[in-house]
Amino acid sequence: MINEKEIENSFELALVNALKIPGVKINRREFLIKTFDNYAKDNGIDILQILDRGPVEAGISISTLDKIAVSLVEKRTLQSTGASFAAGLPGGLAMAASIPADTLQFFGVALRLSQELAYIYGYKDMYVNGNANSEEVKGNLTLFLGVMFGIGGASSTLKVVSASISKQVLKKLPQKALTKTVYYPVIKKIAAAIGVKITKQTFSKSVSKIIPVLGGVISGGLTYLSMKPMGNRLKDTLSASINYTEEEFNRDLKEMSNVIDMEFTELEDNEEKSNDNSAKSEAAFSVADELLKFKQLLDMGVITEEEFSMKKQELLYGKA
Repeated sequence: MINEKEIENSFELALVNALKIPGVKINRREFLIKTFDNYAKDNGIDILQILDRGPVEAGISISTLDKIAVSLVEKRTLQSTGASFAAGLPGGLAMAASIPADTLQFFGVALRLSQELAYIYGYKDMYVNGNANSEEVKGNLTLFLGVMFGIGGASSTLKVVSASISKQVLKKLPQKALTKTVYYPVIKKIAAAIGVKITKQTFSKSVSKIIPVLGGVISGGLTYLSMKPMGNRLKDTLSASINYTEEEFNRDLKEMSNVIDMEFTELEDNEEKSNDNSAKSEAAFSVADELLKFKQLLDMGVITEEEFSMKKQELLYGKA
């Protein structure tokens, strides 16, 4: 039986430990220089302006930023596939015994990409005081992950807190009250929803290490299938926050408020079901997870369509 505290702890543990993986925390200055130095020279832009004000305020067009972001998502996705393959082998990276290695690695890749995209679209240095554990930093990273995972309300919240028009509109609202009654409750909801995913291991079910290479293939394929759309979701949201209207702001603020009142069905189910029903639910989830695994093997060409159909029949009806 999964309780809310365990779910929150799962997310917190994954976030904190993933940030300890070398290369996950991004140095804003180094990243922007590496990404924009040649572009700045070719277009007569002072790189110091980009570092001080950010790419958007330095005058780089949204279309250019979008192209750079698309290229980055593709690059990181391909890199993450190789990294995940390594983690899927026996002896792969494992920084927390209670979190599967490929789950932690997946989180690390997502966090790294999210920070890089945020800096492309104008975010200031998130580690200016060197503290990765501050509430603001964890709130931002939770939002980024929420958008990437497609959690309801995350996209609206990110646009509300990051769009330039928001800075003017939010001045009209009591800042402390807004933070306490809207922003942090949404963050908590997002963290809980991602925690459910971690606890149930929906995106990184442990693969038997008896067949090591097969384990690596599944991990690598799953990372590729998941990371690219996740990166593009965040890219689209950050891009949309640049030319953001007051009408869009009001609409998204309303959606944020709705999220606070929304109950996550998965959480409610876990709390209300009896042990017997919980066992049945876990069995059903296991079947769905196995189907997903074999579908990925089919897509990667590891098994044939006929073999996939046979496995599907076995899992759903107990016969080939």
